[in-house]
Amino acid sequence: MWNSIVPEHLATHNYENWRIWMKNYLLAHDLWDIVEETTETPNPKQAEFKEWKKKNAAALHAIHISCSLDVFLKIKEIDSAGLCWNALADITVECIPKPEPEPQPILQSEKENVYLKFRPLCLAIENGDCEAVKEFLKNRPEAVREKLTNFGDTALHLAAFNGNVKVVEELVELMKEEDLEILNNNNETALNIAAGSGILRLAECMINKNKKLACVTGTTHIPVIVACSKGHRDMTCFLYSVTPLDFLRPEAGAFGSLFLHEAIGNYFFDIALDLVQHCPLLAITRNHLGTTPLIEFSCLTSLFPASCRLSFWQRWIYSCINVHQLASSRDVRIYIPQNGRKEDGNFLKRGLNQLRSLGSKLLELSGIKQVYDLKLIHTQALQLLDCICDGAISTLDDSKVEEYGIYEAYFIAIQNGIIEIVTKIIKAHPPVLIVKELASNKNILLTAVMFRQEKVFSIVYGLDTRKNLLLLGRDNDRNNMLHMAAMLAPPHRLARISGAALQMQRELQWYKEVESILKPSYKEYVNKFGVKPPQMFTNTHKDLVTEGEKWMKETATSCTVVGALIITIMFTAAFTVPGGNIQETGYPMFLHEKAFKVFIIADAISLFSSSTSVLMFLGILTSRYSEDDFLKSLPTKLIIGLSTLFFSIATMMVAFCATLILMLEGELNLIIPLVLLASIPVTLFIFLQFPLLVEIFISTYGPGIFDRKSKYLHK
Repeated sequence: MWNSIVPEHLATHNYENWRIWMKNYLLAHDLWDIVEETTETPNPKQAEFKEWKKKNAAALHAIHISCSLDVFLKIKEIDSAGLCWNALADITVECIPKPEPEPQPILQSEKENVYLKFRPLCLAIENGDCEAVKEFLKNRPEAVREKLTNFGDTALHLAAFNGNVKVVEELVELMKEEDLEILNNNNETALNIAAGSGILRLAECMINKNKKLACVTGTTHIPVIVACSKGHRDMTCFLYSVTPLDFLRPEAGAFGSLFLHEAIGNYFFDIALDLVQHCPLLAITRNHLGTTPLIEFSCLTSLFPASCRLSFWQRWIYSCINVHQLASSRDVRIYIPQNGRKEDGNFLKRGLNQLRSLGSKLLELSGIKQVYDLKLIHTQALQLLDCICDGAISTLDDSKVEEYGIYEAYFIAIQNGIIEIVTKIIKAHPPVLIVKELASNKNILLTAVMFRQEKVFSIVYGLDTRKNLLLLGRDNDRNNMLHMAAMLAPPHRLARISGAALQMQRELQWYKEVESILKPSYKEYVNKFGVKPPQMFTNTHKDLVTEGEKWMKETATSCTVVGALIITIMFTAAFTVPGGNIQETGYPMFLHEKAFKVFIIADAISLFSSSTSVLMFLGILTSRYSEDDFLKSLPTKLIIGLSTLFFSIATMMVAFCATLILMLEGELNLIIPLVLLASIPVTLFIFLQFPLLVEIFISTYGPGIFDRKSKYLHK
């Protein structure tokens, strides 16, 4: 910085220039003799002391204000200008780093000679020949720290890459602590490579030699992050236990945030929970990727129960399973190595282990283990979410909420329908409920409607007067909530529903539901482009209506053919009864048999139900296919048609089995296999078409996709 005495303050790099500027200044002001001649303070009793004191103070002041702050702090206790001048010469010389000699360029031929010289060592390491490695290093001990390849790998790098535990142990024994910190051309230590391999013993012997190795930051990925990103749980636990917590805190950089991000992504929730408990702010600290662990957490829908789709029997098992939460007092940083004790001599223990393994396989085949693992993940994820919200978000100042990416995580969770994260953030920071997304000006309800997240939208039913403020929201294009409902749903949301007709029905349900909670005048509001909600719905769903019509007609046509075939068969069978008729009376021969009565009743029911089915499908084929028809009319016809078709197929098989019993009386060895074969078509229909029938029925006449008794914010 420029001042009135010298152009630049004295620092450790500009002493020679500063000395010339300062000397000229002191000479010009008749102060140089005080600096040059005085080696000690004169006696105060001498007559010239007063004059000396005045000049010394002037020279000393000039020197002080011409130094940088760090240099001034080293000389502030010296009260003599001459002594101060001499001290500055010594201080700056000590601080100036000695220039390192420029490395001489190595010719390509010389490099090749170097690599060829160490080629036997590289081959011995690759082959895992520990004796050959020891013999080579005995003759050339300096090779243990040399770079042996074009990629800058040392012998330890190569051994760690090949997973040779014995070779690594031998090399570590011969190396100094600082040798283990050598980086290759990718800025990786040998511990980084060992961490990626997942072989725990490699890392243990390196850490035992050099405790600081876990913190060597040659790359953006320290060893514990490398191990976690590769999914090596045991390696991650060990390296986490030896990595100082202060090195993972937000003040030390983005390492902790990146590690937490990887731990969450690999479902290492015990490690993630322990880290968040020690450093809550890590969950909302941005890493070098520009994101935070909480934002990434908001993208993982599979971690939360509300976003998981399970079948009926899986939901029943899920509700019956009891999963224990992670103990908050457990310190995963205390690493306990697993001793590989052999139990071959204990017959009882081996038998129990085999039974345990068999039981585990049975649970896996039955699907119970998968449901248990799923619930365990959900439980641990919710526990981690509670810790993040209670320990980090709830303690944040209002001005810091946006800076730490809370709003970003909040709106991502809304888009993905993770109601657990949405409600936890609202409880931890209530003002977020009425926050609008900066880019689009959408609030929670507009975003939920746009992305068709019914669970998030159901929050509106549990709100108080704040609901009115949210209902009035508009985005940057002046679209209100009904406009959002009129837009076509995102493809990934429509893909969850079977068939274009049911997708159209779901879109109509959304539109009608939003319309029911808004004022009638909202239907007449126009957006920036002058479009009203009903007009927008028609325009955006034109293609879906066409696809729905095509899907319904194809389904109806296929089922009509099957129904007509059953009608033909059953009508004919009614007049060609089993065994024929008695010539004298014209009555069937087996008229009084119970099996014959079952046959004739089943035949009649099959004929009537198939006729009803055909009529329903004909009604579908001749429908007008307006938008509103997809809400109730068409699904109802499809439900009746599929139900009666299924019933007609089932009764047709009953009639066939009754005929077999009449014709093969007493031949059980033939009757039983044939009856079992006759049940195959019914079973196939149940597996192939019955789920669709159930889905249509629930979608049309079920409780609905919206929870009007929502209490998400009160749980």
